[in-house]
Amino acid sequence: MFMKLTSILFAFALRTGITSAWLLQQVSVSPTTTYFPFRRLSSASATSSPPLSASSISATSSSTIIQGPELPPVAATAKRLFFVRHGEVKNPGGDRPVFYGALDVSLSPLGEEEAIAAGDYLSQFVLSHVFCSPLKRAIFGAEKVLEGQANKKALKSKTPVVFDGFTELERGEWCGKTKDEIGEELMARFDACDESVTPAGGESFPALKRRVMEALHQALGQHMQMGDVGAIVSHLQVTRCILSEAMNIPTNEMVNIKIATASVTCIDYDGETNQPLTVHFQSFKPNVGLAVAKDGAN
Repeated sequence: MFMKLTSILFAFALRTGITSAWLLQQVSVSPTTTYFPFRRLSSASATSSPPLSASSISATSSSTIIQGPELPPVAATAKRLFFVRHGEVKNPGGDRPVFYGALDVSLSPLGEEEAIAAGDYLSQFVLSHVFCSPLKRAIFGAEKVLEGQANKKALKSKTPVVFDGFTELERGEWCGKTKDEIGEELMARFDACDESVTPAGGESFPALKRRVMEALHQALGQHMQMGDVGAIVSHLQVTRCILSEAMNIPTNEMVNIKIATASVTCIDYDGETNQPLTVHFQSFKPNVGLAVAKDGAN
């Protein structure tokens, strides 16, 4: 079984570019799902059994539940967040896959359907909070998550709580340009966190990660209590920042993390320190028979 798991992880490394050395550190831990490898970040959480909160599971009829990765109830001493990427967008370059970053582009019709599917999946969980980016593609997804909640009384806010810190990476003067127009060498240096090539009016990955983590800690520390379950609807690079922090992946390697449009990632945090405990799964995309999204430059 160990050798089979190891071979799967190395295949994953070849597909994504994540280093084999990093994956070797993970294979001694049993994953909770077959979707992606994860790291259980607290050895105590793997051995102790704190009381579980039954309130994390909704009374939604089982016939309407979209099946996903196996997920235990949230511990009474933890906080759980679902991270949802927005759906497919209308690329402003048309047939040219241009970078759009923090531009307030609209979802495509397929992207709206994807967002609805993500909301339908989350309807089986009782959420107390729904946070999102101020961009309309994320707000739409957050509204669909709220609409799907059967237990409206559990929600601390009937509208999405917007955090500017969850805005997508600002590409500056690179917005509207293709990778070829920017230059492969410049893009490679930018992805490797060479801040000297940050585009005018834009921000680097380290700068993005600082503001994303600050917003995340505000959401966890100022809004959520132990046992709460929430959702954050945001963007590709924002979710990469959060996952790379939770999985101890260096910032200059986080561009290799795959996050599908309208996919869901689930992470538990310590209720007192707000530090990550367990990445239950990443980039789970509800299978409801939709077309394959176009996911180009971002």
